[in-house]
Amino acid sequence: MPGESFRFIHASDFHLETPLGDLDQLPPNLREALATAPRAAAAAVFDAALADNIDFLVLSGDLLHPVAAGPHGMSLLLDNFEKLHAAGTPVYWAAGIADDPKQWPEAVPLPPNVTLFPRDKPLSIPYERAGRVVCTIVGRSSEGRSSLHVPGFQTEPSDEFTVGVGYGAADADALASGRMDYWALGGAHNYNEIEGGAPAGAIQPGSPQGRGLNESGAHGYCVVDVDAEQTARVHRVESDRFRYCHVTIDAEEIRSVGSLRNLLGQKVTTLANENGGRHLLIAWDVALSDPEMITSVGDPVELLRNLRRDYGNGNPAAWTTRLTVRPPRNYPKSWREEDTILGDFLRASDKFRKSQSTSGSTTSVSDQSTAPGKSGSVQLMPFTEEHPELSSTATTLLGDVPAQHRDETLDEATLLGVELLRGGKPSWGRKS
Repeated sequence: MPGESFRFIHASDFHLETPLGDLDQLPPNLREALATAPRAAAAAVFDAALADNIDFLVLSGDLLHPVAAGPHGMSLLLDNFEKLHAAGTPVYWAAGIADDPKQWPEAVPLPPNVTLFPRDKPLSIPYERAGRVVCTIVGRSSEGRSSLHVPGFQTEPSDEFTVGVGYGAADADALASGRMDYWALGGAHNYNEIEGGAPAGAIQPGSPQGRGLNESGAHGYCVVDVDAEQTARVHRVESDRFRYCHVTIDAEEIRSVGSLRNLLGQKVTTLANENGGRHLLIAWDVALSDPEMITSVGDPVELLRNLRRDYGNGNPAAWTTRLTVRPPRNYPKSWREEDTILGDFLRASDKFRKSQSTSGSTTSVSDQSTAPGKSGSVQLMPFTEEHPELSSTATTLLGDVPAQHRDETLDEATLLGVELLRGGKPSWGRKS
């Protein structure tokens, strides 16, 4: 028997207590927008629920930590819950870890249109329109786990379209065993669809606003349209104000354009066009697999400064958060065989690199030349002692490089030596 069509919004992971990250410096023109971006993205979800003929709103966890977000964050939720209550729109909320129901102050009651699902058992709620059940929502808040325990959602089977609301991911087979038509899941900051988890979709919509470079790309929420035949269509809607972009560049791309600076300018323009006029927060990874390209790259510090000056102050802005030039691991054999200081330097670098840590001991750079069999982490303390102007924190960090950063440190030190011994870092010259 045909049912009735309906529409709902599925959103999660507002994390109103968490600011945007991966930023070491801010242009003045972006400070206010950066501070308010998480709230603006979350508000866009509520605005859509009020304006887009939505039957109900589903929220699947980690909206905010009440204590960390404070009254400012809680008021955003409560004010919008009240607006939805006035519009007659129900809200179904399965809490996650950050928004554990035990953290919510008892003195701040939720409006009557908001159902905050319990942690200890599933709750099945029929959604009715004009006295007829249109669909069923089955929800349960997290008990502190980052994964979903599907057997904990077992309820009486229903002929209506059923929406399961919970926090955390599970594999497709486990979700399918729950026999939901749509799984509204939370707990992932990036969009994630679990193929085969449910006929209409098993989706974690991600945060409405990315918070760091590990959350690059589009962020938003989902609108789910279900027709009278219980066929569902899921639409992703973008709500982020700032978009993180992680861009990798290789030597071949630089060669095709002629200079890294010109190539980055072209890519900034392309990214701005592709991302709908949003502010961009960009990390560049430049892989110099070809040693001959070293002189065409120039000084990364100067390039970072130029990128921020040229593109970081517009509206919208394209702000470079990080520029990493990854040096080549191997240099030409002819360079290493030279009877020059450069050749001596590369041979010493190769010798040091081959001295792998086997016993966990620590050896200074100067020791490596006299004790080739002895190895360990890079110990730079003797060199820091030659620079009394360094702070104690800098001395500690530089004095003993952690093992996980050893190769990276060696790569960068070798690149610096090669640059200087082959004529120094070139100036950028005129921008073409």
